[in-house]
Amino acid sequence: MRVLYRPVAKLAALLTVMLPAAANAQDPAGSGPINNALAWMQGTLLGSVATAVAVMAVAAVGFMMLTGRMNWRFGATVIIGCFIIFGAASIVAGIQGAAG
Repeated sequence: MRVLYRPVAKLAALLTVMLPAAANAQDPAGSGPINNALAWMQGTLLGSVATAVAVMAVAAVGFMMLTGRMNWRFGATVIIGCFIIFGAASIVAGIQGAAG
């Protein structure tokens, strides 16, 4: 059981950091700088940095396929990771819509 819990906890922590808009509903006094820092981090992680890293990861998978050394698990992990990173806002919006 313990092995399955860690990835879920990491995903929940990642989504919490990447989506500070959800935290705006409960905005305690003095949390403006925290929200600004989280918004900056979200912009950095989902902006040009994430795009560049995703392009390099997909290119690495493509090069491995070209040379015949494709590790299918690694390739699937890269593709699924890209979908999760760039679709995080839509995923959380769907979860929030289903919950509320």
